[in-house]
Amino acid sequence: MQLKFTIEDLFDMPTSEIFNPDSYRAAVSVTIDSRRVKKNSIFVAIKGEIFDGHKFVKEAVKSGAGAVVINKRKLKEFDSLNVPIITVANTVEAFGYLANLWRKKLGIKVISITGSSGKTSVKEMLYQLLSAKYSVCKTEANNNNHLGVPLTILSANKNNDMLLLEHGTNHFGEIEYTAKIAEPDYALITNIGSSHIEYLKNKNGVLKEKKSLLDETDGNGGKVFLNIDDKMLARITGKYKNEIKFGFNDEADVKGKILSFDKYGYPRVEVTGKRKKLEVTLPLLGEASAKNFIAASAAAFSLSITKQQIINAVKKLKPFDKRLNVKRYKNYTLIDDTYNSNPDSLKSSIEAVSEISDRGRKILILGDMFELGENAIALHEGISKSINKKNIDAVYTIGKNMKNLNVRLDVKKITNRHFRTRKSLGAFLKTMQLNDSAVLVKGSRGMKMEKFVKILAGKK
Repeated sequence: MQLKFTIEDLFDMPTSEIFNPDSYRAAVSVTIDSRRVKKNSIFVAIKGEIFDGHKFVKEAVKSGAGAVVINKRKLKEFDSLNVPIITVANTVEAFGYLANLWRKKLGIKVISITGSSGKTSVKEMLYQLLSAKYSVCKTEANNNNHLGVPLTILSANKNNDMLLLEHGTNHFGEIEYTAKIAEPDYALITNIGSSHIEYLKNKNGVLKEKKSLLDETDGNGGKVFLNIDDKMLARITGKYKNEIKFGFNDEADVKGKILSFDKYGYPRVEVTGKRKKLEVTLPLLGEASAKNFIAASAAAFSLSITKQQIINAVKKLKPFDKRLNVKRYKNYTLIDDTYNSNPDSLKSSIEAVSEISDRGRKILILGDMFELGENAIALHEGISKSINKKNIDAVYTIGKNMKNLNVRLDVKKITNRHFRTRKSLGAFLKTMQLNDSAVLVKGSRGMKMEKFVKILAGKK
């Protein structure tokens, strides 16, 4: 039987008032994008930073929307519509209500993931592992905020067995809000780092925000997964009724160990736990990938994925777009890690490059890390210590904060240069010799470092 939103569901929506209720026909989908309206769907008009969905209500109705949800202050603008109109005090909250209702109607297991770094990689790994046995609906692109989480929930259908969600945040209360919509059965935190501390103040603020996902899950009788290698998360172990600890630490319930790296920087990983033990070589770069795999394995073990299913699924893993994505050419290796950057993920990426042994030279091209607030200068400077300790041969930087990193590099062993403009860095990269080199390109989204990847890829 097809899942539907009934008229009773809409009457129960907080602050709702329904006009033309007699013409309502049970809806099978909800959208906030007028271009994606399906026949007999509910269109929710949401005002964003750029567009106001109320401007597209009439277009949505013409495209087949069977009902619309609008802000109650806008009612007079839509007197001429002959479809059911649901007015509410806040359309964003109404959208969240509909998503939570859909989650309950689905009746499937929900797995939620958050963390300062690695959450997307863990989600994609876990998706592959779970797909060996189940039909899984997952977060696509960066739909991990107060609108993205509901969108993902509403994209699931009765044929799915599991719903795999990514929860992001850059301000207090966002994860608590999306967690209450998702009502996870399982929740996992990858780590607590310095990302978004411009808004979350410090690591304690990051922990407070992230752990609200665990609190919601635990309160509903669910299971939580904690990275015991993370000092902040290790502090809160033992506080949840049903928790699984994972990591390299001997006290972990699911314990990982890196046995070796091959010449391409790919780790051979051993994972032990839940009466299972397996060894795999990941087709992904660096220690960070090993950590992410241990996290994904911990959840997979608890969801009845077998050892052989995991081994087979690993063979299907591929580098994730703009996340340590290795492009191997005849004379050099290019590592596209341009999706985003924060101090912890940058250190991990530098570590990953240093493990590559089939290329003689190691080169870093780095752009600013954003949302670090008053700590920005110190956190950029601190990365220089990680670089100076590794076998890095050259570092080229761009951005006002990366200049603080550049001037603290060990010039006796590292060739370095800071560029004030994108044009000058681009011109330099076009002439740079790449023979026998492994080149990492990384920076926050706003730095648009992917354009420099294109320049380097064109030199193959």
